[in-house]
Amino acid sequence: MAPEVKKPRKGVYLLPNMITTLSMFLGFLSMVWAVQGRFESACFAILLSAVMDGLDGKVARLTNTASEFGVQYDSLSDLVAFGIAPAMLMWQWQLSALGRVGIAAAFIYAACGALRLARFNVSTAAVGKRFFIGLPIPAGGCTVVTFVFCAAHFPDFMQGALPYMTLVLAIGVGVLMVSKVRYFSFKEYDFLRAHPIRTMLCFLLVLGTVISFPRVMGFVLCAVYIVGGVLYTFVILPRRNRQLLRALSPQSD
Repeated sequence: MAPEVKKPRKGVYLLPNMITTLSMFLGFLSMVWAVQGRFESACFAILLSAVMDGLDGKVARLTNTASEFGVQYDSLSDLVAFGIAPAMLMWQWQLSALGRVGIAAAFIYAACGALRLARFNVSTAAVGKRFFIGLPIPAGGCTVVTFVFCAAHFPDFMQGALPYMTLVLAIGVGVLMVSKVRYFSFKEYDFLRAHPIRTMLCFLLVLGTVISFPRVMGFVLCAVYIVGGVLYTFVILPRRNRQLLRALSPQSD
C-alpha cells in the first residue's frame, strides 16, 4: 500500500499569498508617501516590496502550495509595487516639472511594466528559466529607486537636469521591459558551487563597496545588470552564433 502523502494545512496555503499581499501593500504605501513628498520612505517601501516579492515564490515552493492563482496574484502585486508605484514616485519627484510630457513618460513606464508581466505570464514555458526576455519589472522598479537615492549625490549643476534624466530613465527602462533583450535569471547556474572562491571574493567585494557607498552602488549594480543584458544580446550572443555557424559549416578545400 502506497504511503499517504500529507497535504499542507489549510493555513499554509495562505502564507505565500499573505506575503504577496504585504508586497502589494508596500507598493501602495510607497505611492502614499510619494504624494506626501516623502521620497526616501517611498523608495524604501519599494525595496522592501522587492524582498517580499522574492520570498513569496520560495515559500510557495517550500510549502508545496504553488498555484496558478498565486502566479496571477503575484503579477498583480508586481504591477502595483514595481509598475504603478515607481511611476508615481518619478512623477511626484521630478516628472511633474515637465507637465504633460512627464505624465506621458510615467504612463509609458507603467504601461510597459503591465505589458512585461502579461508577456511573462503567457510565455514562461516557452522561454525557459536561464534568461528573462526583457528587463524584469522588479529590476525596473529597483533601478528607479536606486536612481533617486543616487541623485542625492549629484553636483549642484546637474540638479536642474534631473527632470530630463528621469524622463530618459522612465522611457528607457520601460522600453527595456518590453524588449527582446535577454537578462540572466540566475536560476539554473549555481555560481557558488561552480566557482566557490571567486564567487565568495566577488560577493565580499561587492558587499563591502555597497556598504561603503550604499546610495551610489545600488544604482551602479542596476546599471551593470541592464547594460550586461544589452551587451549579451547584441554583442556576445551574435558573436557566439557566428562562431557556431563557422564550426558547423563544411570546411572548404
